Amino acid sequence: MPRSFSPSWANPIKRLISITCIGLLAIMLAACSSSPSLSPSPTLSSAQPATYSNFPSTPAQTASESPGASPSHSSEPIRSEATLLAIGDIMVHMPQLPAYYNQAKKSYDLTPWFTQVKPILEQGDWVIGNLEMPIAGKDLKITGYPRFNAPKELADALVDAGVQLVSTANNHSMDRAFPGVKRTLANVRKAGLIPIGTSTSAADQQRLVIEDRNGIRMGFLAYTYGTNGIPIPADSSFAVNLIDLDVIEQDISRLREAGADVVTVSLHFGVEYQRMPNEQQTKLAHSLVKAGADIILGSHPHVVQPYEEIVVPASESEDGQSRRGIAIYSLGNFISNQTGNWKDVGLIFGIHIVKTEQPDGTSSIQMDKIIKEPTWVHILWKNQKRYYTVIPMRTALASKNIPSLTDQDYKKIKQLYSGINKHLLQLHKKS
Repeated sequence: MPRSFSPSWANPIKRLISITCIGLLAIMLAACSSSPSLSPSPTLSSAQPATYSNFPSTPAQTASESPGASPSHSSEPIRSEATLLAIGDIMVHMPQLPAYYNQAKKSYDLTPWFTQVKPILEQGDWVIGNLEMPIAGKDLKITGYPRFNAPKELADALVDAGVQLVSTANNHSMDRAFPGVKRTLANVRKAGLIPIGTSTSAADQQRLVIEDRNGIRMGFLAYTYGTNGIPIPADSSFAVNLIDLDVIEQDISRLREAGADVVTVSLHFGVEYQRMPNEQQTKLAHSLVKAGADIILGSHPHVVQPYEEIVVPASESEDGQSRRGIAIYSLGNFISNQTGNWKDVGLIFGIHIVKTEQPDGTSSIQMDKIIKEPTWVHILWKNQKRYYTVIPMRTALASKNIPSLTDQDYKKIKQLYSGINKHLLQLHKKS
């Protein structure tokens, strides 16, 4: 049935969906503070782990019994844990490609972009990024800005690096119109990626994305503010998920009904190149946590914006229980040709999640640690071509063994690393 969209966010489209609500899991989280101690935290890098922020160990509230759950025969609680890693905007501008084209094979190899971050991403249990362009096939012409279309080898390179899921709902979703949406979905699925936020049909739009890792079921949703003025065809209104609070609230409920322990929502919103979220972003994020979202992953500004702990008192939540969530308002550019003014700085942002199942069949969820590994896109000019590498800054500074980096590069990384870590905590200083 058709549903109206909020005029402050997007143009109207129709969605088909049926929803009922269930009890929401209470996510326990407290104000974060940096801690040099990682034990017993999982290690993301064998050489140097990413920075963690620890949260006080407060007893989590007990959630309602999951659909289909049966009481455990064990007399002791069962503890499971897993880590979500998120990266920002994955973009391909034309200068990024020539150095990676094999003329004999008539194909690209883009895996070198991610060699330095691969050991980190491979250790995430869920790894998600924002695919900010179609991958629609070279017959529709490979192009960069303003209407993108990346080589299909990009999807293969992401899988090789450890990425598992991609949000495909963003302002470039329609850069090759609806055929581009369908081809992109086919290509990313063929590569082994799970797309979220765009669809080939009304039935496809209704699919639930719930991924189980170590017994923890995480549901994923994705939406964008718009499509750069490119109209979504009236007969294909399901093609791109547009931001609307009512729609997202209902989708959250549908995931909960299907047994999701944690709900992660990717939002393509905000203002490009603005380093702080605006009121519209923060208001929407708070509303979604109130409605049952646990994690908000922002993209679109192309620079990193701070993260925030969102606390919703029981009197304001949808289910009458206090709620806490985490919103990273923008993850910045993960890979692109944009440079300067923080546009070449991104973030691997992670959340460590613990699920405790009680003998009576009830369970609780706790998000107890945040992982922060800022990244920098290094561009090397060689033989009139540009070579790109996503550098994990903390790891690079600790090892200082990346051959392509000079002393000047390390000096720059040190400055960027200090600045971005302070910036990430801006909203905590204001709270």
